[in-house]
Amino acid sequence: MCKVISISNQKGGTAKTASCVNIGTGLAREGYKVLLIDADPQGSLSISLGFDEPDKLENTLSSIMLKIINDEPFDMTEGILHHDEGVDLLPGNIELSGLEVSLTGVISRETILKEYVSRARELYDYIIIDCMPSLGMLTVNALACADSVLIPVQAAYLPVKGLQQLLRTIGKVQRQLNPNLTIEGILITMVDKRTNYAKDIAQQIHEVYSGRINVFRSEIPLSVRASEVSAEGSSLYVYDPKGKAASAYRELIREVIGKEAV
Repeated sequence: MCKVISISNQKGGTAKTASCVNIGTGLAREGYKVLLIDADPQGSLSISLGFDEPDKLENTLSSIMLKIINDEPFDMTEGILHHDEGVDLLPGNIELSGLEVSLTGVISRETILKEYVSRARELYDYIIIDCMPSLGMLTVNALACADSVLIPVQAAYLPVKGLQQLLRTIGKVQRQLNPNLTIEGILITMVDKRTNYAKDIAQQIHEVYSGRINVFRSEIPLSVRASEVSAEGSSLYVYDPKGKAASAYRELIREVIGKEAV
């Protein structure tokens, strides 16, 4: 049975894309069939997986969603790119910006992506959607078709403050569009464990939210190697397999799939 996870936070710089790459490839390393969907006009996920010029791609998430809007047929292999680490990718590019604007006049505009994902569920064990850093229509589409949402939060004051707005949006989607949507958990990222500040922020998140929302035990440390990997087109498991960030993502995979070992 396929599980669809949207990775979302309207605040940029929270390791959203890095988490998508390393969760997705980590699940693939466990033998699961994984599709990653790049729902960000910046194409950061596509670039991070080595497809350096997503704006030049002809078939992307945008073209697929346009076909759904126009009630045109499409093949499920259309636009799919294959990565060496065993994941499939439906890329995104700048065309998504124009699509988001045009969605405002579309009937059932919040569930266009759901039509694609519903068919893709038959082909994959996990579908992971990298959302754009906003709470616009594309993000609402991603939440409307997901089983759960994973929220990366940088261990800093302002990103934590922005959590409430995201949680309100998730609640609204639950009430109006997707009553089965759950919160997979809050993932604390970019933790500089040398400082008391980061420790205090992490402790605050646990104290405020862990009573009603899962806060992952795994925390992703601040890492120079982790920031470099996006230019390499690979995951941390390949680029820096013995590093602390790779180890933290392995621990996170254990929590996500509920296994004893990865």
